[in-house]
Amino acid sequence: MADPVELVRRLCLRFPPRRSRVPSPQPRCLVRARLRLPGSVLSLRCRALDASKPSAVKGEPSEEYDDDEEPYFSVTSSRLSEVDYLGESTKGDLNVRRRHLDALGGNGQSTLHGPIEQIAWKEARQAETLLSDLGIADPLTVRNSPRGIFCTRTLNLRSISVIGYDMDYTLIHYNVMAWEGRAYDYGMANLKSMGFLVDDLEFDPDLVIRGLIMDKVKGNLVKADRFGYIKRVMHGTQMLPTRAVSEIYGRELVDLRKEDTWEFLNTLFSVSEAVMFMQMVDKLDQGLVPAELGPLDYKGLYNAVSKALFRAHVEGQLKSEIMAEPERFVEPDPELPLALLDQKEAGKRLLLITNSDYHYTNKMMNHAFNRFLPNDMGWRDLFEMVIVSARKPEFFQISHPLYEVVTDDGLLRPCFKANSGGLYSGGSAQMVEKSLDIHGDEILYVGDHIFTDVSQSKVHLRWRTALICRELEDEFDALIKSHAQKEKLVTLIQQKEIVGDLFNQLRLALQRRTNSRPAQTLAATCMNDQELTESMQKLLIVMQRLDEKIVPLLESDGELFNKRWGWLSRAGLWDKSHLTRQIEKYADIYTSRVSNFLHYTPFMYFRSQEQTLAHDVHSYSGDQ
Repeated sequence: MADPVELVRRLCLRFPPRRSRVPSPQPRCLVRARLRLPGSVLSLRCRALDASKPSAVKGEPSEEYDDDEEPYFSVTSSRLSEVDYLGESTKGDLNVRRRHLDALGGNGQSTLHGPIEQIAWKEARQAETLLSDLGIADPLTVRNSPRGIFCTRTLNLRSISVIGYDMDYTLIHYNVMAWEGRAYDYGMANLKSMGFLVDDLEFDPDLVIRGLIMDKVKGNLVKADRFGYIKRVMHGTQMLPTRAVSEIYGRELVDLRKEDTWEFLNTLFSVSEAVMFMQMVDKLDQGLVPAELGPLDYKGLYNAVSKALFRAHVEGQLKSEIMAEPERFVEPDPELPLALLDQKEAGKRLLLITNSDYHYTNKMMNHAFNRFLPNDMGWRDLFEMVIVSARKPEFFQISHPLYEVVTDDGLLRPCFKANSGGLYSGGSAQMVEKSLDIHGDEILYVGDHIFTDVSQSKVHLRWRTALICRELEDEFDALIKSHAQKEKLVTLIQQKEIVGDLFNQLRLALQRRTNSRPAQTLAATCMNDQELTESMQKLLIVMQRLDEKIVPLLESDGELFNKRWGWLSRAGLWDKSHLTRQIEKYADIYTSRVSNFLHYTPFMYFRSQEQTLAHDVHSYSGDQ
C-alpha cells in the first residue's frame, strides 16, 4: 500500500513554485497543499531543499521563517543518511521536523496516543480509503497485474539520485513483427547475395522466445533451467523428443562463459538472428547449401548468419527505413514521458545512455516523446545528460574518447569533461559518475539487455538495475487464463504422490518379507501375501491412470504463451528458467515497460518477496 506521506509529497511537488522570503542562489520552492484525510483536515507544507546542505536534513533550516511558513518536512541527505532495517540507504527519506513532532504525536500525547499497532492499522485502513477515493491503485494491486514492477532485491527509490535509461526496446518499444521482420528480410537478402538458397523462407516470430540459448556447435536452440540443465531442444525448426534431449545433453550443462558454443538470446533484437539460424540449419541438414560455399558446419553457418545481420545494421538500410516511417515500427506509449516527468520533478537526474547514433536517437525520441509532453517540452528537457554511440558493454568497463555533439546535423567536438545538460558521444560510465559526483548504488540503470545493460553495470559498477521485458505482459495474461488447468495438474500430481507413498511402503514391506524380516509397521507385517500383492496391483493401476491425465497436461503447460517453449520464466512445472535466474542475479527490479513507474511513485520502497527454502515450515510473505 502507498505511503500517505509519499502521496502528500508528490502532490506538493505538483504545485507551482512560490518565491522564498529570503533570496538564495539555490533554486527553492515553498508550497502548500491541503489534503482531506478521513476524520481530519491537515494543512501540510513541503519544501524542496538543497540536499547537499545541512539545513536540508534533520534539524532546523538556516533561514528565518514565520511559524506559519516553516516547512514541516526535511529530506535526508547523503551526508546524514544511514542504513535501515532492510539494509537500504535512508537517503531521500522525508522527515518531520523536530518542533512539529509534538503536534503529530511524536511524544505520545495527541491524536496518535495508544499502541502503535492499533494506530498503524487504523491509518492503513484510512489510507486505503483515500487511495480508492482518489482513484489510485495501491502498489500491491498494481504488482499483481501485467503492469506490475517486480522486486528481486530490495530497492529504496528515494535513495536513488540518478536514473539512466537505454533507448531501444526500453524507452522506445518496437513492433517486433515489423522491426525484426525487416531485420530478417535484410539479413536474408545478404545471405542470398552470399549464395545461400533462401527464397522459400519466411519470418516466424513464434519460433523462438527471449531467454533461449543457441548451441552454435550442434545447430540447436535449447531451453535450460536455472542450474543449466537443458529441458527442451529444437534442432533446426523441429522440436526433439525427451529421450533425444537426454541423449544429447545428459552430461552437459549450459555455461554462458563458453562463448564459442553458447549464444544467449538476451533481448528481442535476438529474435531475427535465431529464426534465421534455425531455418538455415534445416537447409544444411537437407543438403541445400551450395557446394561452392565450401564445407560448412553449424558454427560456420552461424557465423554466416551473424555476418549477414551485422551488414544489415551497419549499412544503415534498416534504420533509414525506420526513420522514414517511425509510426510503422514504434508502438506509442503516452504514459512513458509522464512517468519520466514525475521522476524529474521529484529531483531525480535522468540520463539517456544508448548505443544508437545521434541522428537515429533524436528521430526516435522526437517521435515517441514530444507529442506527449506538456508545455512545449522536448525530450531533451527531461534528461540531465544524453550519451549516444555509447558502445555498451565496453562503456561500463573501459574509457573511450568523449565527444560533444555540437550541431543538429551531428557534428562532433572532442572534450574532456561532461557537463549537466550536455549531449555527448562515447565516453564511459566512470566519466558519468565523476561529472555528476555520484557513484554505485545512487544510480539506477534501466535497460532491456540482460548482459549489455543490466549485468555489466551491476558487476563492474554496482549500479542498481532494472530490466525491461515486454513479454511479461503476455505471460501474466497467459498465467491467469491457465490457472484452472494448472490447479488441476497440481492436484493430480499431489494425488499420485500420496498413492505413490503408500505403494512404496507396501513395496518395502514385500522386500523385507522376501528377506524374512518384519515390515516397518505391525499392520503391514500382518498382511498376507495376497493382500499385499493385490493392494500393490491396485495402486499401480491408479498411478498409471493418473499418468494418462498428467502427461498431456504437463506437455501443454505454458502453451498459451508459446506452443514450442512454454513459459518465459519457467523450465518445467516447478523450476525457474535460465532467463529467470539471470534476472534474479542481476536485476534489482523488473517490469514490462518503463511507463509502469507511473503507477507507483518516485518515492517507492520496493521490497523483495520472501525467498522460501525447501525446509521452511511456514511462509510469512502474507499477501505475496
